[in-house]
Amino acid sequence: MRPYGPDSPWRFAPGLTYLTHGTFGACPVPVLEAQRAFIDELEASPVHILDRSFETRLDAARTEVASFLNADPEGTVVVPNATTGVSTVLRSLRLRPGDELLATDHEYNAVLNAIQGVADDAKARVIMARIPMPIRHPEEVVEALLAAVTPRTRIAVVSHVTSPTGLVFPIEAIVRELDRLGVDTLVDAAHAPGAVAVDVTALGAAYWTANGHKWLCGPKTEGVLVVREDRRAGVRPLVTSHGRNDPRDDRPQLWKAFDWLGTLDPTAFLALPVALRLVGGLDPAGWPGVMARNHALVMQARERLQELFDVEPLAPESMVGAMATVRVPSLHTDAEAQALTKALHDEDRIEVPFPGWPVRGARASVSDPPSLIAIRVSAQLYNDAGDIDRLADALVRRGVAAPASAIVNG
Repeated sequence: MRPYGPDSPWRFAPGLTYLTHGTFGACPVPVLEAQRAFIDELEASPVHILDRSFETRLDAARTEVASFLNADPEGTVVVPNATTGVSTVLRSLRLRPGDELLATDHEYNAVLNAIQGVADDAKARVIMARIPMPIRHPEEVVEALLAAVTPRTRIAVVSHVTSPTGLVFPIEAIVRELDRLGVDTLVDAAHAPGAVAVDVTALGAAYWTANGHKWLCGPKTEGVLVVREDRRAGVRPLVTSHGRNDPRDDRPQLWKAFDWLGTLDPTAFLALPVALRLVGGLDPAGWPGVMARNHALVMQARERLQELFDVEPLAPESMVGAMATVRVPSLHTDAEAQALTKALHDEDRIEVPFPGWPVRGARASVSDPPSLIAIRVSAQLYNDAGDIDRLADALVRRGVAAPASAIVNG
């Protein structure tokens, strides 16, 4: 399924090889058309839509999204993105001086900034669990996190699928073991729904937040925050609006606090169920088939690139979902990585990132170089083996990989 072909629901610029769906996602045209129809309806009668029919439409969309995630709708609220969901939870905590917030060195840079900002304001401490790289077994992640827990640990912020390294963490074991120690987990699931299997209720985390615009292929600026029942009373939105003194008793308090934060454009979230149905319908096996197909293709890419660069895997296959990272030995600095990313886009029409690990927020100093530079390849339904070939050819041609190590795609 080519990204710009007549049969594809995606419409990338002709000739662009897009191997970074995990960055901002990509929304199919029929979903954008559905959002456009919502926008037209809203602008035709703004008061009627926003004042009279908004809650009914929002509740219907929330129910469908929550069902897909197996989340409790009453604990599910809409946020612009997972980064907002993380900040919402952290700003709701009543931290004291000396409290500790636990994170890992595979976390997203913006999330680490949010954690540090909250800690600075409360005179609390950020504890960074250092995960070995390469990772030989998922249990190493669990062990590193548990080793960093102390009696002062208030919350652990942990990615289900890491952004800079594209790894699937053993989130079920992490949440279970932290809960056993009395530590709440805030799961940063920005990359999880649509890329790996998700069951929010079974996971049982105190807090869980994710994006709809990445692997679910919804429009930009819509995500969800799910709060466990015993933690809902303590969570407040970053913006206080009319819901604080809403006297109605037929809606959950969490909904009243979050569903209206001021004049907004709700159409991105209203169109998300369309994306769930559309993308899930592109494979005969539904969403499990979509995820299996993307995993198989990204494993092909990982094997090809590992041989091209003559490097070992950074993690076992069980920790790979729809993204794979491979170390690039010839790159050493963030500037080199950024220059290559730009050159591949501008001159070769290939979009693929080269993240430095750890990210700035996890380094001893923001001026420190990364420990390694990797290439992070995403696989989505519009990708195929030919995209991997084009990437490999461009890397060899640019001298990033040695020609002698290139293989013929069989």
